[in-house]
Amino acid sequence: MNTQTIASFDGTPIAVHRMGTGRPVLLLHGLFSSAHMNWIKFGHAQRLADAGFEAIMPDHRAHGDSGKPHEASAYPPDVLVRDVKAVIAALELDDFDLVGFSMGGRTAAASVIAGVRPRRLVLAGMGLESLDNWQARAAFFIDAIDRFDEVKRGDRAFMAVSFMKTMNVDRVAARHLLLALDEIAREDVARITMPTLVLCGEDDRDNGSPHALAEALPDARLQLVPGTHMSSVTEAAMGEAIVNFLSD
Repeated sequence: MNTQTIASFDGTPIAVHRMGTGRPVLLLHGLFSSAHMNWIKFGHAQRLADAGFEAIMPDHRAHGDSGKPHEASAYPPDVLVRDVKAVIAALELDDFDLVGFSMGGRTAAASVIAGVRPRRLVLAGMGLESLDNWQARAAFFIDAIDRFDEVKRGDRAFMAVSFMKTMNVDRVAARHLLLALDEIAREDVARITMPTLVLCGEDDRDNGSPHALAEALPDARLQLVPGTHMSSVTEAAMGEAIVNFLSD
């Protein structure tokens, strides 16, 4: 694996981790996570590399090894989509596939709606309700940030706070990012026309119904793998499903 840093649209440094050679696959991780946690640690990037793909894994701003600016002005509307476009432009990606998990899935969907055109798309850990109900989801995480030092076991925010501690999340930057992410109109889902895999844990409904999301997309299939929202990404089955779909 090698890592490079690109400057995004506003100069914020975005760390991009790359593994393998072959057809490019851009992988977007989830909230409070990182490329390493979502794609490398549990072997998904290696499976892609072994199958003849190049796994290209940016850390979102406010995450991982990327910049974590504390100014609210560094988080304009569509900031993550603009970062994705900056990565695509800097790496001169043309014919590629796009994969996103949870917040990364929302970002992947929003990027396609904004004009990004991958050959194939994987939306993992996603449900239809996560598109236009983001404010409620964001409010939960903002509350967890604001009560970070008060949350105890048994609190509904306990798992979120525990994960933030594990990932050493910059809470100032993360809070700005949460406030910047926009709703995605359900009518815009029809603009996602490329073959799409909706991939979700059997016990994961954190972001709504994956069945409804698959039904709303013009050209989608649904695949369930073992696990909850937190555990499904640790399952080999998730990486295997991504490889199989992109290899069709």
